[in-house]
Amino acid sequence: MKNLIALMLLSLALVGCAESKSINNKVIPPYGLFNEQAEKVPGVVYEISAPDIIVAIIFCETIVVPVYIFGWDMYQPVR
Repeated sequence: MKNLIALMLLSLALVGCAESKSINNKVIPPYGLFNEQAEKVPGVVYEISAPDIIVAIIFCETIVVPVYIFGWDMYQPVR
């Protein structure tokens, strides 16, 4: 069971869905509920990362994955 959880977390780390985006030569990182004040940039349009939400639902039993996604990686910059 521990190997399965480790494999799921490793695959999540390698296939991270929300990505940083370069806007006006500045790299804008994704943000979540826990780091909104620190990472959200005024004037940038964000959208919810649907693949991240799907991954959070699939791995909801691990508790760690949904907390990470909703806390630090839910909104990705668009433009």
